[in-house]
Amino acid sequence: MSPEQTVGVIYVEDDEDVRIGAVQALQLAGLPVTPFGSVEAASAIVRADMPFVVVSDVQLRGKSGTAWLSELHRLDPDLPVILVTGHGDISMAVDAMRNGAYDFIEKPCSSEQLVAVVRRALDKRRLTLEVRTLRSALADRQGSQGIEASLLGRSPQIQEVRRLVANLASTNVDVTIYGETGTGKDVVARCLHNHSARRGGNYVAVNCGGLPESLVESELFGHEVGAFTGATKQRIGKIEYAHGGTLFLDEIESMPLSVQVKLLRALQDRSIERVGSNKPVAVDCRVVAASKANLYELSESKQFRADLYYRLGVAFIELPPLRERREDIPVLFEHFTLEAAKRFERDAPIVDEQTMSLLLSYSWPGNVRELRNVADRFVLGVLDRKVLDRSGSAASELSLPRQLENIERSIIEDALRRKLGDVQATAALLSIPKQTLYDKIKRLAVRIESVRDKH
Repeated sequence: MSPEQTVGVIYVEDDEDVRIGAVQALQLAGLPVTPFGSVEAASAIVRADMPFVVVSDVQLRGKSGTAWLSELHRLDPDLPVILVTGHGDISMAVDAMRNGAYDFIEKPCSSEQLVAVVRRALDKRRLTLEVRTLRSALADRQGSQGIEASLLGRSPQIQEVRRLVANLASTNVDVTIYGETGTGKDVVARCLHNHSARRGGNYVAVNCGGLPESLVESELFGHEVGAFTGATKQRIGKIEYAHGGTLFLDEIESMPLSVQVKLLRALQDRSIERVGSNKPVAVDCRVVAASKANLYELSESKQFRADLYYRLGVAFIELPPLRERREDIPVLFEHFTLEAAKRFERDAPIVDEQTMSLLLSYSWPGNVRELRNVADRFVLGVLDRKVLDRSGSAASELSLPRQLENIERSIIEDALRRKLGDVQATAALLSIPKQTLYDKIKRLAVRIESVRDKH
């Protein structure tokens, strides 16, 4: 069974009257339960990754609940096992907790107590299975090395980015990428290169904002011996090195105007001259520029050359900030958590609901890059949740209605995935009329077919 399906209860008790009463209590609470009179009978259906939790009496005819606990955890260490003990067995139950039992209940117990403990275990199991499915999907995507593997997310904004990248990658057109710091402009540029006919050539990245003005020209165009003091060797510039490949100019808005003139000439003529030389060198590279600021507005205010803007401004890709695509946070955080666990040689922890709630409400001024850093600290066990929960952190630049729409869309898409795209079953899960759900799907631009395609 998949984690989208209902997680149920395996209940083992050899006292028939007790078993019938407990089963009725669980069923009245709306919890699916399968009863057994012995461990031997229940063991026949148990397997790893099953969508169940186990509730078992300790003292049973045949194999005991504690003996079965060890077997179950060898099968699936994350399976929640709740032990039911008789009066006076508390010390034994504490030992069982140390050995991996999820919880224990002392007889006689009320229906309310039984249901409450089981519900918590079911929530934990559901989360565990969802994370396993997510990690498996991420592994499949990474193995495919496709555009979807590079640009993770299910929001309408990131789907549009993937569509543009797929459309533009196979062309030779120069591209300008807009986006705040940390939104992944370099990731998109690399994706354009890796899925183009130029992927056999070099991908050359230049941070125009990280170079002193005195070095920008030499860095881009190269220089000859003796071109200036200290030029003791010939240097091949970044543009020339990108011949046959892709040149990524990050923070191009910070490029000095004097260098912009020479870059424009190089793009028009598809040739460069090294500093200190009059000999033209032919170059054939695709230029992908990235900027935090609107280059058209900068050109209007004479802070960026208008002719260079129009030369670069053929195709545009705009990357949304993370706060505008919050529904992508769970899959991105899980992806970064797995990466960090591999890098630090640690087990990948499972994010709990409280932490995920903080992640979803945080404003993310550093965007995806900041999310990656938080995932690193999460894996290392040094994440201070107070940073995510600090006063005003949930205040976003989005209007309240837009924030609520994002949250509502995420809930509906998650419910549709659980029900494999079945609208009627999803409406029942969300406790709303089917027509109301259809209206919300239309208003929020939820794509049911994309949800079905993932199964």
